[in-house]
This record gives sequence, C-alpha cells and structure tokens, in this order.
Amino acid sequence: MALNGVALRKSPRIMILMKTTLTLVNYLLPALYFLSAGSYAMAFFQKSLIARKAKTHLLTATILIHLLYLGYRTIAFEHPPITTVFEILSVIALTTALSYRIIEGLARVKNTGFFVLVIPFLFQLLSTILIRDLEDVNPVLRSNLLGFHVMSALLGLSAFAISAVYGFLYLLLYHNIKSSRLGLIYENLPDLEKLERMATISVFSGFVLLTIAIVIGLLWLPKAFADYSYFDPKLLGTVFIWLLYGAGLVARLIAGWKGRKIMVLSIAGFAISFLSMTVINVFLSGFHNFS
Repeated sequence: MALNGVALRKSPRIMILMKTTLTLVNYLLPALYFLSAGSYAMAFFQKSLIARKAKTHLLTATILIHLLYLGYRTIAFEHPPITTVFEILSVIALTTALSYRIIEGLARVKNTGFFVLVIPFLFQLLSTILIRDLEDVNPVLRSNLLGFHVMSALLGLSAFAISAVYGFLYLLLYHNIKSSRLGLIYENLPDLEKLERMATISVFSGFVLLTIAIVIGLLWLPKAFADYSYFDPKLLGTVFIWLLYGAGLVARLIAGWKGRKIMVLSIAGFAISFLSMTVINVFLSGFHNFS
C-alpha cells in the first residue's frame, strides 16, 4: 500500500503514531527557540564563549527540526500548514528564524540574534499552546502552489520585520553614540555601517521574496478561484507593501538614501505593512478567505 496521505489516514495506528510524533515535536519547538534565543543572549550580554560557539549551530538545528515538523504535518493532514491562524503563526516563527539565519550568513554578523529570535519564540509558543489539527479543509488549501505562495509571502514579511529590528538597533546605537553613552549596547552591537548593511539585505531579501509570492499569485490564483479579482483587498495590500519597499530601494540606489533615512523607512515600512495587513484581515473580505 502506497504511503500517501490518503493511505495513512486509513491506517489508524499509523495516524496515531504520526500525531503523537507531531505533538511531541510541537512541544519541543518553543524550548528549542528559547534555547537558541538564550544562547544569543548569553553571547551578547555575558560574552559566554560556549554560547558564542554553540548559538548558530543550535539555531540551524532548530530550523531544520521545524522544517521537518511542518513537512511531516503537511503529509499527515494532506495540506500545507496554513489553514488556521495558529498554523500560520508556526510558519511565521520558522520564516523569521530562517530569514535571520540567511541574513546572518550573508552579513557575517552573529551578535544580534537575540533581538530577532524573541519573535519566533513567542509566535511558536502561542502556536504550540493553541494549535488544532484540521483534516477536513477547503480543497484549495491542499495545493502545494498555494503553500509556496504563502511561504514566499511570509518569508518576505519576516525579512521586513528583521529589517525593522535592525533599523531600531541602528537608531538606538546612533542615539547612544550621539549622547556619549558608550555602554553595553555600544560595546556589543555591530557598528552603524554593519547594522545598515544587515537592514538593507533584509529589505532586499524581503522584496525579492514578496515579488515571488505576487508572481505565483497572479499566475495561479485566477485558475484556482472562480471569484478571483485583481481588486481583492489582500492582493492590493500586498502590492502596496511591495511598492513601498521598492520605492525605498530605488531611493537608496538613485537618490543615495542611507543611514537614518533608510532605517526609519525600515521601521515605518514594517509598521505600515503590519497595520495594513491587520486591518485587511480583520475588517475586509475577499477570495483569500477560505471558510
């Protein structure tokens, strides 16, 4: 008998084993994110040599386990983990951690992780406590293309969130230098140039990923939804965010924006993105609603 999702659902013993495994890993993930954030905190605040050596490896292992968990969950329930708010929170936790890990590798700066990894820890903790298993869902939600579309969008928004964190750290360090308060923050944060570079990498990465999400959506969604509309509130909101960050990148390349201007844009851009998506999801409807 083929080990596909339908066959597994017909085998109660295998489904019990899979659900038990998922439950155990679900409870393990917040602990792993807590340990990852804690190791970065110890490296930053206490300059622990052990934490400095272990932190990146621990984060990488956590991300791999989280990827396996979500993949396993997709196989068990025959749909990407995007059917409930608390599944999506888990995906956001993963995309934030993964985005940070990629940006850390690109920028070669490893002492800012604590300020970012608090986000996936809190999101995964909420997901672990409140997540529910759904087996009967809208058939559209079983599409792998929809999974890629949502994952790309969430990776992009996670990168924008990380750029906002770096923008905040940049302004904090800038203020400390201006006021001659050269304490713990000054000693342990990267210099202003590196923080700006990491914020810029984050914005560029988020822009590319959001572009991929929009392209997948424009090509696939009209085929999947009979009521597809280019005036869907969530689509318009996503395009608005894309234009906002695109304008910022153009301003940096052509008008020479840098320093505090680009950092303020990182923070304001994410704040506007968060507020617009919140308003759209709470008060407006469209074909993105799958109930």
